[in-house]
Amino acid sequence: MWKRVWEWVKPLVTILIVVILLKVTGLFAPVVGLGQSAILGTGLFNASGNTEDIAKEFDYNFALQDLGGTRQDFTQYRGKVVFLNLWATWCPPCRAEMPSIEGLYQKLKDHDEIVFVMLSVDDDDKKDKVQKYISGKAFSFPVFMPSGYLPEQLRVPSIPTTFVISKDGQIVKREVGMRNYDTKKFEKFLLELAAK
Repeated sequence: MWKRVWEWVKPLVTILIVVILLKVTGLFAPVVGLGQSAILGTGLFNASGNTEDIAKEFDYNFALQDLGGTRQDFTQYRGKVVFLNLWATWCPPCRAEMPSIEGLYQKLKDHDEIVFVMLSVDDDDKKDKVQKYISGKAFSFPVFMPSGYLPEQLRVPSIPTTFVISKDGQIVKREVGMRNYDTKKFEKFLLELAAK
């Protein structure tokens, strides 16, 4: 009987040991992120290229700091289309979607009417970790951390969460969870917003 129980429990114990080893070595997030990146490649999680019925006025009254420590007011983005992504280094789904955001950013970075704000919600004392992660992956999109207060709209229950804010200050899209943003449909969506 014990042999039969062991045969049933053995795979679970093996999985538990692997998870513990990944956690202890710090490889859990990268390995899970790799799996989630593969899932994004299927196209099942492509971001939709449609505005949603959530048009709410965005609260621009807060400040950010770049990874060099320079503080700037978010109000500077009024009148632009803003792609605002909340993420953290410890979040595997965030890490999984970042290459698609980089791809989209590379296509749109020269459009003056569209700005990207990658807002890390890592703790303030983790700025070096954020910098190391971004430079290690050679991401070139602009990365920021909060500089004090964040408006209620950005206190989201889960990350990654992405907002698209129109030029007239309305939240026209909110995507919760990992998505593939590097699609023709989503690129066209942002360009059409910028043309309005």
